[in-house]
Amino acid sequence: MSARNLLQTNDARFTSVAETLSATDWAAPSLCSEWTNHEVLAHLVVGYSCGMGSLVAHMYRGRGFDGANTALARAYAAAGSPARLLAQLRELMHRPTGIGRYFPARLLIGDHVTHELDILYALGIEPRIPTDVLVAVLNAQVSFPNPFVPAYRNSRGLRLIATDADWFHGDGDQLVEGKAAELISVLGNRAAMLPRIRGAGAGILAARVLSRRTAG
Repeated sequence: MSARNLLQTNDARFTSVAETLSATDWAAPSLCSEWTNHEVLAHLVVGYSCGMGSLVAHMYRGRGFDGANTALARAYAAAGSPARLLAQLRELMHRPTGIGRYFPARLLIGDHVTHELDILYALGIEPRIPTDVLVAVLNAQVSFPNPFVPAYRNSRGLRLIATDADWFHGDGDQLVEGKAAELISVLGNRAAMLPRIRGAGAGILAARVLSRRTAG
């Protein structure tokens, strides 16, 4: 399956999961710093529909990409209920109208999976994301630098093993083990998931996550 088809299939699965969440669930804080679950959902819609001109304008007003990203997510969440945003996502995942048309599918699927985990783990829900999707995300994120996800930097010099999938990366004595979804969250700087990982290299990874969160 191509990366684009995998992205669309996974988006369809995510919307089915998201439709089961309550209004209270959407209002709750996510693992993504300072965003509610509602705003995380809005961010996914922003990625598919926001035009480059709007993004640049928000970057200028928000003093950078992160500020613009937050402002757009909050604006979309304020303008649309979770039900409306899910309807937009279902339409846009087949026909993106904004910058999502140009962003590589294998990076977008990593962004979408990471944010699904932000929502579910924050609610105490164990994810049921297909293994092939999780492995595709891990392979992409540790293989080359991504300006939006620090997984490549966080994984350097570590031997990573997914305990619930046929996946490993790196070598040496600094072992880090965890479920595939847990590794995705931790490598993406989600400090709340650090207690889920173990191994001789877990402390090194934790220090990287915590230092980069503080620096950010």
